Amino acid sequence: MEPKALVFLSFCSRKSHSVIKTQRRAPFNGRLCISEFHSNLSFRTFRNRDCVLSVCDILFFPNSKRSNYVKMSGQYVPVEVHRSDGNLVSYWHNTTDGLKTITDYVTDLLNIDVSEVCVSDDLFKMIEWVNNRQKTPLKKVVAWVACPAENKIIYLVRDCTTLSEISILSKASPNFRILGNFRRIDCLDIWHGQWVTINNLLTMDGIDIILGSSSLSNSDMNAFLKHWLAGGCPRLKLFCATTGSVDIFQVLAGLQRNVVFVENRRDYTSPFEYSRILSFGYDIKRADGVTATVCEQGNGTLVIAVWPETTYNYN
Repeated sequence: MEPKALVFLSFCSRKSHSVIKTQRRAPFNGRLCISEFHSNLSFRTFRNRDCVLSVCDILFFPNSKRSNYVKMSGQYVPVEVHRSDGNLVSYWHNTTDGLKTITDYVTDLLNIDVSEVCVSDDLFKMIEWVNNRQKTPLKKVVAWVACPAENKIIYLVRDCTTLSEISILSKASPNFRILGNFRRIDCLDIWHGQWVTINNLLTMDGIDIILGSSSLSNSDMNAFLKHWLAGGCPRLKLFCATTGSVDIFQVLAGLQRNVVFVENRRDYTSPFEYSRILSFGYDIKRADGVTATVCEQGNGTLVIAVWPETTYNYN
């Protein structure tokens, strides 16, 4: 039975709630995610989002409909069924409190921890609240916070010690830079990466590194490629940097004797499910025999894909 169906059933009676809480043993497909963006709690896989329970401001719930209530944390909450998704929508005077209450209810019912948060408001409070309420630390944060976002970006990539996957959707000021080493991050996806320097890149230890709107030059990416060939960033499986202008020959400068041109199309999927089509790429081999394909994409993106493809346990 799907999580949202179990949650729906749990409100039917005390007995059904007790049976679900004590008897359910099979693991769910995906992670439990709290989203401030969508004001909901959902199970997420790489490609799908299955909403379990959501919150909405009570001002949007007409008085004529206030006939269905469920009990959570000792209070009766008005609810209705979402017309298209089929999950329950709960209505609150304070949606932040509502989001926390439905999180407490679902995690207790299904005996599961929160793995991911999508934050648009107070990043620090959300991460602290989740980590303080459970033994298992958060795995992933998707951050889309208002400017100024600099102190939050520094916290995510340098100071926070628990997160292994980070997506930063926020912009930073033009002169923003981070000094010192980045911490070990398995998957780092930065939508507005103008502030990421070659010095930052050379300190990274990641599996998937995705940089949008990057200010890196072709010589910077040449330096990073040589860094990888010398054993740097040893866990790397996929590197993508969108600069708008890639000169593949400048990227491969000084390495032409070690590359093999491959005209055929190859499909590549990274451990964190980023998919790339590699056409007219150049294969280059490290001293330990590991091969990477260096490829220029039509949108001004440089891709470095390390073979073989590997999978990642998303749960």
